Amino acid sequence: MNTPVSLPLSKRPIDILLIVFFIINLFFITYIVDLEQLVIANVSNFTYPIWPPKIFVDLVHWYGNNFDPVLMARPAWWRATIWIDSIFFGPFYAFAIYAFAKGKNWIRMISVVWASVMITNVTIILFEETVGEHATPELMRVYIANLCWLVFPIIVLFRMWNTAYPFAAKSNQKEV
Repeated sequence: MNTPVSLPLSKRPIDILLIVFFIINLFFITYIVDLEQLVIANVSNFTYPIWPPKIFVDLVHWYGNNFDPVLMARPAWWRATIWIDSIFFGPFYAFAIYAFAKGKNWIRMISVVWASVMITNVTIILFEETVGEHATPELMRVYIANLCWLVFPIIVLFRMWNTAYPFAAKSNQKEV
């Protein structure tokens, strides 16, 4: 049995969009925004770290102080989601960028797992933002700011779920 040939990336516009999302998450969200929350435990008493740069630390703190109290409170469950992002999602983004660009089918089930965990984490975070101890006074702004971490995983689930060869032409895909 021959494996269907992947379409070129130029013929997969949704994958281009996903790659951009993965790049932003890898290089900005995971290892700048999220890493700041791991290296600075107490936002009211800290020394600027070597990484992330001061301008990004200040940006994260500005956003947290103005819109997102749980980001500044950093309860244990919150830090756990950040560790998941740093340890598991960061490497996933690096592999996903390559796999989606090259049309590598081995990323399929890994993507389903990532999307499922991401949707779970974001749902928990948004529940806290809505009715939790650190609920935001800017609910609509925070929902809009977090929307892409629900939308993109849903796109990935639809993209990867029902075919063994997600990067092949539709006529060459096999149902699973």
